[in-house]
Amino acid sequence: MIKIYHNQRCSKSRQGKELLENSNCEFEIINYLETPPTIKEINELIKLLGISPIQLVRKGEAIWKENFKGKTLSDKQIVEAMSKFPKLIERPIVINNGKAVIGRPTENISSIIYFFL
Repeated sequence: MIKIYHNQRCSKSRQGKELLENSNCEFEIINYLETPPTIKEINELIKLLGISPIQLVRKGEAIWKENFKGKTLSDKQIVEAMSKFPKLIERPIVINNGKAVIGRPTENISSIIYFFL
């Protein structure tokens, strides 16, 4: 089943959810701000996305700027920061059949849902 890591307050995340709804796919919504992913889950997302941890960070967030910007952090420390402050995680993330994409731009989601239908 398709999963979307979703933040209702984010316009791109709402667009991603709408795209899934319009595709008539069954999908699970993970409100990751309410139920933050564990360190293990974040590491799994990073692996599925094929990116480094820093590429999953929203560097424009105040939390990042105030606490982490300009510091030399290990991948482990970056993942720990995202686990502690899930608002730092890029969104939306859509997973389908062992593949994942960040839905920025929203068209990225189409590539993963239609390819695997």
